Amino acid sequence: MLLLAAGLTLGFSPSPRVHARIWKSLPKAWKEIGRTTLRRIIKEFKYKRLVDLKEEKDGTVTVVLTKLGELHALRYNPENIKIAVPARWDKKWRIVIFDIPEKKKKARNALRWELKKLGFFELQKSVWVFPYECGDAIDFLMEFFEIRSHVRLLEVSDMSHDADLRLHFKLGVN
Repeated sequence: MLLLAAGLTLGFSPSPRVHARIWKSLPKAWKEIGRTTLRRIIKEFKYKRLVDLKEEKDGTVTVVLTKLGELHALRYNPENIKIAVPARWDKKWRIVIFDIPEKKKKARNALRWELKKLGFFELQKSVWVFPYECGDAIDFLMEFFEIRSHVRLLEVSDMSHDADLRLHFKLGVN
């Protein structure tokens, strides 16, 4: 995701300063990503038809975003991320819980802000509830804010005392 975001930023930004800043930060990011992890991610993106592999004449391989990959990358820009609301509720609650350390306070606050913006209900400071499928959006936010190991997404089919949640999300009380 980091490399995808860097590529998108380079492609959409006309500013040479932004380009320089991104290029300087990439070597450090590359070192943090192991070769096995990188191969797995590229294989997964290729399977999902998000990237194509182009073999060059000199034997190097270039990873290129497909049209679907471009749409996917643009869709998961934190500025315009949205969660589709189905016609019928599947009667499952999605619960995001997190325990993000103080040294990542900015990421924690940004996650809270994004969850609120997406329409989640704050049950507690680090427990947020949503009635619809949101796995892709939460997965993106965990990657984007680099907090995957501190966040859990639960899918619950039975929750006691959920009348206030049903009322909040206009789902009808049973």
